[in-house]
Amino acid sequence: MRRFYLAKPRTIDASPRRLATKYVEKPWGRTDLPAIFDDGSGRQIGEIWFDGPDGRHPPILVKYLFTSEKLSIQVHPTDAQAHELAAHRQGQAGDLVACTFHLDAQPGASLGMGTLHPIDADTLRAQALSGAIEETMDWKPVKPGDFFYIPAGTVHAIGPGLVLVEVQQNNDVTYRLYDYGRPRELHLDDGVAVSRAVPYPDPERNIPLGSDETLLTRARAPFDLDMVAWDAGHAHRVEAQMAWFIPIEGEGSIDGADWAGSQCWLIDGSAEISATRPTKALIARI
Repeated sequence: MRRFYLAKPRTIDASPRRLATKYVEKPWGRTDLPAIFDDGSGRQIGEIWFDGPDGRHPPILVKYLFTSEKLSIQVHPTDAQAHELAAHRQGQAGDLVACTFHLDAQPGASLGMGTLHPIDADTLRAQALSGAIEETMDWKPVKPGDFFYIPAGTVHAIGPGLVLVEVQQNNDVTYRLYDYGRPRELHLDDGVAVSRAVPYPDPERNIPLGSDETLLTRARAPFDLDMVAWDAGHAHRVEAQMAWFIPIEGEGSIDGADWAGSQCWLIDGSAEISATRPTKALIARI
C-alpha cells in the first residue's frame, strides 16, 4: 500500500519545472512501450511517474500505465475514512480521487468500474475471498478516448492491453480487495469498510485525443482537468495556484524552456506555453 505526503504548494520553485520521469517495473507491465517512452532497456514497465522537484510531492500525481495483465481489484478511501483508519496522511484535505484517459486499447480491453449490482459488505468480503468478485465487477469495454472519473470508494480494476494517463491526488492510499492469486498483501478489513460496491453511476464519455474539452471540474473533484489541442504557432498563458502541463504529442516552449510530448511540467502561478508543432495535451489545475 503506497502512501504519498503532500508538500505545501508554495515551497516549490515559482518557475515552470519539468518533472523527473520515473520508470516503475511491474509484473503486469509491458516491454512494448510507445516509442516516445521506450528507453531500450527491455524492462517490463507498468507505470511512468512524474516526480516532484527536489524529491517533493506536489498535490497532484500524473502517471502513465501500460498493462499486460489485470491489475488488482481495489478501492481508495475518502480523506475522512483514511484518517479514521489511521492512514496518517498529511496535507490537503478532500477525498482521494483519480481519473483515467485511455490513449490506446487492444481488442477486448476493459476496465472494471463498480459492480453489476449493489452488494453489501459481508457479500463483498466473501466474494473477495472466493474470487467471485471478478465476475461481480462491471467490466466495461474500453477504446481510445474513453475517460473515467474514479471517486473515492469506487471498487475498480484496470484490465490488460491498455495505455492510459492517470491524474490523481497525490495521496495514493490503496486497499487491495482481490489480486488473482498473486502473492501480495490484501487489505480486506479496510477495503470493505470504505467500499461502495454499487454500479458505476457516470455515463460513458469518449473524448478523442485532440479535442478542446473540460474533462473534470472542482465542482466534483479537488482539481480541474482540461484537454487542449493547439496548432503550430499557438501561444497560451496558463494561470493557476498550481498547474500540471501534460503534453502527449507535440513540442514547443514553456517560458523559454523546450518541452515535448511524454513530459510533465509543474507550473506555480503562471506560464506562457507555445507550440511549434501540432499539440495534444492535458492541463490539470488547483
